[in-house]
Amino acid sequence: MAPNDSVESNGGTRGTAVGRRKAARYIVPVAVAGVAAATIGLVPALASTGDPDLPKITAQQLIEKIAASDTQRLSGTVKISTDLGLPSLGGLAGSFAQGAGDSGKGGSTADPQTKMTELASGTHTLRVAADGPDKQRVSILENAAEYSLIHNGDQVWAYDSRTNQAYHAAGDRAGQGSGKKSGHAAPEGVPATPKAFAEQALKAAGPTTSVTVDGTARVAGRDAYKLVVKPRQGGSTIKSVTVAVDAENGVPLKFTLLPSSGGKAVVDAGFTKVDFAKPAASSFTFTPPKGAEVTEADEAKAQRKADGPEGLGMFPGAEGLGAGGLGAGDAGAGDAKVIGEGWNAIAEIRTPGFTGLPSKASGDAPAEARQFLDSLGDKVSGSFGSGTVFKTRLVNALMTDDGRVYVGAVTPDSLVKAANGAS
Repeated sequence: MAPNDSVESNGGTRGTAVGRRKAARYIVPVAVAGVAAATIGLVPALASTGDPDLPKITAQQLIEKIAASDTQRLSGTVKISTDLGLPSLGGLAGSFAQGAGDSGKGGSTADPQTKMTELASGTHTLRVAADGPDKQRVSILENAAEYSLIHNGDQVWAYDSRTNQAYHAAGDRAGQGSGKKSGHAAPEGVPATPKAFAEQALKAAGPTTSVTVDGTARVAGRDAYKLVVKPRQGGSTIKSVTVAVDAENGVPLKFTLLPSSGGKAVVDAGFTKVDFAKPAASSFTFTPPKGAEVTEADEAKAQRKADGPEGLGMFPGAEGLGAGGLGAGDAGAGDAKVIGEGWNAIAEIRTPGFTGLPSKASGDAPAEARQFLDSLGDKVSGSFGSGTVFKTRLVNALMTDDGRVYVGAVTPDSLVKAANGAS
């Protein structure tokens, strides 16, 4: 078994409908869980079949092995179990989507911006395939139905067999062409392969992080090393991230995130079957079935804008939370800056036009909406004024009554301290 080697890196390797068309305005706390989905990644722990005896390797060498992996072709079955301590996002998201649809303008159930956030709650089985940087497919298997997201060159298709609805993006809208930022064919920050999950976690590697090799494991019939990433700072909601890395090709096979509060994993995800042969070309082709309702990317974006904040877009730069990589996010979504560093990084977001949560005094929110928000949030106050903290087991958010948002993979006390300091 590999020794418990450690390394300090210098940073070189690092979301019950409560309204119809206004429903999106009240989904704010649910969107927090969507952030967690963007932060942590896609891919249960399998029963141990005996730890393999592998050559010794240091943490630095294992990180380099992941970075150097040139495996671009794979297919397999993946399971993801996520426990953020919130109600099922699938049902909630579906209710909001239905509410919009009933209004006469609703969005497509195939829109990835809505569908992929369901991975932030519960247990899901997926089939994945990749053939280089321009061909990927992720299919979510459901009861008697399937949702698929297919990227092939400058084309992106998504299809929901339950409703016979499809989504289509082409050119820049598929993230191709002129080099401009993607038009969000898929939610930004939601990885499509296990390697992408691990890379996000490894962005945290630096003076604030401990990285060790903690033995070996068997995952999906493959020998693997276990890389453990832990924050050295206090105040983070993350206890550790463990990545099982294929001993032969450096591909991450399993991802487990444990919370500092204890208990079961927030995310326990990995391959149950994997094959590194070239997938069939048919895996990346799609033609809408007869009678399917097709929504183009621009139409879907316009509808989301009309209905309210766009899920993950509520928190610009969410793809880097907990990994020290908060970015500026979408232009026009709001002004964001980062307070703190490493695992304690907090995004302060000022969203134009958003004047805080609906209150009883304002009379601008249905009673059901206020009841829903009150059940999930805790009122807090400080020199910044007053606000509400929405908590999950991973990502917490403080929303002040004057419309500011502080969000990060940190404790509520840390959020209040940041808000006080920014006042």
